[in-house]
Parts: sequence; structure tokens; C-alpha cells
Amino acid sequence: LLYLMKFFQTLVGNWGFAIILLTLTVRVIVLPFNIMSIRSSKAMQKVQPLLTSIREKYKDDPLTLNKEMMSVMKQNGANPIGGCLPALLQIPIFLALYRVIGSSVELYQSPFVAWIGDLSSHDPFYVLPVLMGLTMFVQQKITPTPMDPVQAKVLAFLPIIMSLFMLQLPSGLTLYMFVSALFGIIQQYILMRDKNKTA
Repeated sequence: LLYLMKFFQTLVGNWGFAIILLTLTVRVIVLPFNIMSIRSSKAMQKVQPLLTSIREKYKDDPLTLNKEMMSVMKQNGANPIGGCLPALLQIPIFLALYRVIGSSVELYQSPFVAWIGDLSSHDPFYVLPVLMGLTMFVQQKITPTPMDPVQAKVLAFLPIIMSLFMLQLPSGLTLYMFVSALFGIIQQYILMRDKNKTA
């Protein structure tokens, strides 16, 4: 990641814009998995009424219940863990970037724009954490909602939790998260528009 970021920095001459280019590169790489995740989420929403009736019908027979549920999900192309794959792929990247930004000599006291004079330090006015939280919130609103109400409530608090978490972390890392969420909104908008055109 550091080598790639250094390459981008030589092109644009600013570490902040290098982080943005790195973020876009990562998002493009995981794009096929994101598309697969969105399709899986939509398929899970579609089969939810069927799964509910199967749970009622076979509530006393766990073996048949699991068999019937798996059969319905397979027929409809639904995968209950399909939505987790893009997040799982980005966790190691997030951790690696945290280490790179936190310990890289090159990023120490490197300015980005206006109020951000050091990408290795936290945003002094907390603008990026707030923007990141807002983009995550918008992204959640336009993404197909999870079928489990408890899961939906937990996810509703995620933008607030992440914003609070990012308050004292390096602004370079918050920039990565913000741009990633912004890319997610644009991606979701394009996918939804294409779906409406084909509908």
C-alpha cells in the first residue's frame, strides 16, 4: 500500500490526493464483490417471506428446516453471507492503511487541504469524521435494508459509532473512509438507476 501510495504521490504531488487515488483503486478492485453483495441482499429480501413460512412450518424439525431454507436460497441465488464479503475484503486493507498512515515518515506533517496540515494526525476541526458519518448514513439509506429488524437497528447506529471512533485517528485514514463511503453512494446510485432502466 505504501509503494502504491508513493507512486500516486509522485503523480499528483500531494499525499491526500494520493490517498484518494489509493481509495478509488481499492474500491474498483472490490467492485465485482460489491455488485455480487448487492444482488445477494436483494435476493435475500425477495425470499424472506418464503423463509418465514418455512420457519413456521418446520419449527419442530430443525433438519428439514435447514434443508428447505437452503433449497429456497439456492433456487433464488440468495446467500446470507454474501453481503459480508466486501467488508471482509476491506478490513485487512483498512488495518494496513492504518499502520501505513500512522507510522509512515512520509506522511508526518504532510498537509492535504485548508485545515488539514498533518495527515498523520487527527482532523483538528472533526470535519472529515462528520462527513464520513453522513456519507455512511446516506449509503445505508439507499442500500437494500437487512431483513432482520435487530440488524437494521444496529446498522443504524454504525455511522455514529464510526464517526466517534475516527475522531482521534489520523485524518488520512478518515479521508480514506470518507472517499470509500462516497464511492459507495455513487456506485449504489448507478446500480439502482441501471436496475430501473432495465425494469
